[in-house]
Amino acid sequence: MANRRFFDRPSGLTIAEIVALTGAEASANASMSHVITGVAPVDLAGPADLAFIDANKFTDALTKTRAGACLMPKRFVGEAPEGIIVLGTEAPYRAFVAVHRKLYPQSLQPVSLFETDGIFKGATIHPTARLESEVTVDPGAVIGPRAEIGAGSIVASNAVIGPDVTIGRDCSIGAGCSIVHTLIGDRVTIHPGCRIGQDGFGYTEDAAQQKIPQTGRVIIQNDVEIGAGTTIDRGGIRDTVIGEASKVDNLCQIGHNCQIGRHCVIVAQCGLSGSVTLEDYAVLGGSVGLAPHVTIGKAARVAARSGVMGNIPAGETWGGYPARPRMQWMRQEATLSRLTTSSDKGRIRTARNEANKP
Repeated sequence: MANRRFFDRPSGLTIAEIVALTGAEASANASMSHVITGVAPVDLAGPADLAFIDANKFTDALTKTRAGACLMPKRFVGEAPEGIIVLGTEAPYRAFVAVHRKLYPQSLQPVSLFETDGIFKGATIHPTARLESEVTVDPGAVIGPRAEIGAGSIVASNAVIGPDVTIGRDCSIGAGCSIVHTLIGDRVTIHPGCRIGQDGFGYTEDAAQQKIPQTGRVIIQNDVEIGAGTTIDRGGIRDTVIGEASKVDNLCQIGHNCQIGRHCVIVAQCGLSGSVTLEDYAVLGGSVGLAPHVTIGKAARVAARSGVMGNIPAGETWGGYPARPRMQWMRQEATLSRLTTSSDKGRIRTARNEANKP
């Protein structure tokens, strides 16, 4: 059978290199020249693999592991089998990610579907478009008039880049994306199937239901990542902005005029109505819905599947529907649970009494 691995097996890192990279402390008998060429879960790892453990529920797997080395807090060191190289650290997962990134750098962003650089036959590039050096354009991609694409960027098959769109350097535009009315910074990753810059959903609230013009843009700043299938509407009379280094998961909807700050996280299936503001470092859990014009304050967090109807102050955590401060939400849920449980018990007692009547 042909090799079905989708990422090249790396040449590897020695234990000494892993220690230097992560700051972990190697066990006294560790072979610092031992080479790690892969990563794996602790229960599946082999002698050339690095694993990690950070919770008590994995200790049974640790005692039986065949991993070459394992990152772990010092409290688990006594559970490690003989022969394994123990790498002590109080942040094992963070250290594991650092090694994983070093071993598999090609996994961090989409690549050309044809695994080579250049402008491929079958790509359509308008004569007025301007592409810097080392741009890759796969077959089926379309680049419109006056579009500009920076050096080192990749446009995958069947992506459509509209007129006057600007894409910075070292960006990745996934297969099947459509991007119009948009300015994109450097090192931006847009995964397959995204729709960016289409008009927002706006109609007059009368019997005529006239469509409202949407003449703004989408601005995507440096180091943003946008997950597969996400849609971002262009602004109406102001721009829709995705701030520097923010991360948007798959299948999200970001409405017109939204202002997303720096380093925000928006998890899958969130829906942001028009003119929502997320201040820097805000986090939305999965399937959160936000009403129009609300503001999520700096570093505020919203629990998954919450419905936000009003502003959330900076630094607070809210949840529920409608969303409310975390402790209030949890108390109300606990009270509701007790009430319903008490009601059920009351109905059971009544039924028993009725059944026992002569």
